[in-house]
Amino acid sequence: MLLVLLCLPSTTGFGRQSWTTQPAPPRERPVVKTATVTSESAQRQIGNEAFLNKNLMKRAENGPGVVSSSKLKVGIVGGGLAGMVAAMDLADAGHEVEIFELRPFVGGKVSSWKDKDGNHVEMGLHVFFGCYYNLFGIMRRTGSFDMLRIKDHIHTFVNEGGNLGALDFRFPVGAPVSGLQAFARTEQLGWFDKAANALALGTSPIVRALFDFDGGMDMVRDLDDVTFTEWFTSKGGSRGSIERMWDPISYALGFIDCDHISARCMLTIFMLFAIRTEASVLRMLEGSPQTYLHDPILKYLDDRGVEVRLRTGIRDILYDTADDGKPSHVRGVKLSDGTERFFDAVVCACDVPGVKKLLPEAFRQYPAFDNIYQLECVPIATVQLRFNGWITEMQDDLKRKAVLGDFSDGRGAGIDNLLYSADVEFSCFADLAITSPGEYYKENEGSLMQCVMDSRAFNRSEDQIVADCVAQIKRLFPSAQDLECTWSSVVKLGQSLYREKPGQDKFRPSQATPVHNFFLAGSYTYQDYIDSMEGATKSGIMAADEIIARADAIAAANKQRL
Repeated sequence: MLLVLLCLPSTTGFGRQSWTTQPAPPRERPVVKTATVTSESAQRQIGNEAFLNKNLMKRAENGPGVVSSSKLKVGIVGGGLAGMVAAMDLADAGHEVEIFELRPFVGGKVSSWKDKDGNHVEMGLHVFFGCYYNLFGIMRRTGSFDMLRIKDHIHTFVNEGGNLGALDFRFPVGAPVSGLQAFARTEQLGWFDKAANALALGTSPIVRALFDFDGGMDMVRDLDDVTFTEWFTSKGGSRGSIERMWDPISYALGFIDCDHISARCMLTIFMLFAIRTEASVLRMLEGSPQTYLHDPILKYLDDRGVEVRLRTGIRDILYDTADDGKPSHVRGVKLSDGTERFFDAVVCACDVPGVKKLLPEAFRQYPAFDNIYQLECVPIATVQLRFNGWITEMQDDLKRKAVLGDFSDGRGAGIDNLLYSADVEFSCFADLAITSPGEYYKENEGSLMQCVMDSRAFNRSEDQIVADCVAQIKRLFPSAQDLECTWSSVVKLGQSLYREKPGQDKFRPSQATPVHNFFLAGSYTYQDYIDSMEGATKSGIMAADEIIARADAIAAANKQRL
């Protein structure tokens, strides 16, 4: 998932403050995370080889490849991407699956829905990296992969006044050469910052990974206890490079800036970009996530008898305890209306606030569950603004105002790609009427800008958020001063992705838990990618694989309890 958040107070401009980097205080070495998943298939999603394993796409596309001899009844709490993917695999393995979702729609943080006037509203801005191998496999399986629109291999920065900079990866030779020339030629940085950038990246684990991937990745994992700024400046990187380039990317990945994001998080992405040419290629859906991602999954589930219960909250988890007083077995769930539903296994596929609310207090006797409460999330406000012209067309007055006629299929005037900025409160944004015209383009209308505002905006009124966002868009695109906003939407999400600050990786739980028939799924759970759509997909596959591998043992244990 790509969203953007600035979270620091600003003394000049929007969201940028001068800093003097001090030597980082010594920190304890991070605790090494030991995964508790035991199935071979789930374990293939973890470790250095998982980053380069394109076969994961084939695994996701083909399903688990086995049918369990023991048929379990499995309840899944949460209808986000992780829960639905887990349900797909479990159903294909022959299990009876039921999903419970509190909202009137599925998708979790990737949700979208129609308002009363038929406008598609989203939780956030969703962009698909080329290294989303598991998610692409799932989309091939459900027939939605061809609904992705591939973008030019360029990451564009829009600076105040309409000046553009870019990381242009379009080059006859692939990674890492394409990346090296992109950084060398970018207009986003001056020569001093380019040189400092080259010095830092030239001494990074990325270089080692080019000839020793395992060694490079091990170095990256050891950097979870420092911020990207601490690491970058210690290697000679400049503040200017952070402010003009790395901060917008950091916000897009994790909602926080380089002074607060883990170096491991940032370098994990850079590692993939350096090794895999396709990793930095971006795609966006033809239209809304509901239509072009979730509906095909729901049809797949319905065809296999999976029941998806919307508007159904879970009040409690029903469980038994061992002689030591610790939970030992989950029997089912109690719904918000007091009804009890019994299952052989239960998957909690909620987000961080959801799992914190759902877990009984007794579960915190286990460190694996108690650690979840160390994770915190960041607030965002997603803004959608429709205009009577094309915002990102900066050269031609006639084209900018031309909305009469057929501008479907991305024919609108402007930039058909994801955009970054260092000068406003939304560091990552796009014109959905151009990038995803299948549903977001409206006849005789222009741009539909989607921006994700930072934590300061979260506490403002919706009217003020809209006014501020419009003003900042016009600062970036002064040629659009005479265009008018004709429709707007604001969706506030108080707790979005978990905050990828230093030292958090060790608190992420495994999909398998100390309670033998209780499992977790969600992008925050432990897998070797960041909190994202790909991370959610990986976690759902891992949870399903673990249940499938343990099906006979779970069935036997349940039979003994009767």
